[in-house]
Amino acid sequence: MPEPILVAPGVRVPGSAQTVHAVRASGPGGQNVNKVASKVELRVDLTRVEGLDEGARARLFALAAGRLDAEGELLVTSQRTRDQGRNLEDARRRVADLVVRALRVPKTRRPTRPTAAARERRLTEKRRGSERKRARSRIEERE
Repeated sequence: MPEPILVAPGVRVPGSAQTVHAVRASGPGGQNVNKVASKVELRVDLTRVEGLDEGARARLFALAAGRLDAEGELLVTSQRTRDQGRNLEDARRRVADLVVRALRVPKTRRPTRPTAAARERRLTEKRRGSERKRARSRIEERE
């Protein structure tokens, strides 16, 4: 069973929620590339992450939506290095980063209104554009 991923005080991904699978990586590797399984696939059951409130859990599922497999588990792969151990650490770090992003509560957007000066500038520019286009039109001859 993998080690738990400690994300923040009170927040962790237990080892029982993780499944690690090593497969052959694509890309450089020399003669070893067809013999060594250095790519790591880390699957995490997000429902078993400990220490998240409901808002953070909802944000986590929203952030991970594109990376969920058919069973609803988060799939993180890493083949950055030729070393399986370093790829596993990279995948674990990426899971921790995702959970940290979910912990951050986004600022609520407060709708703002344009200032009176900004409205006046916009209308003045519209008038100027209208005059410019009207000046381009052909002047009809009067008899």
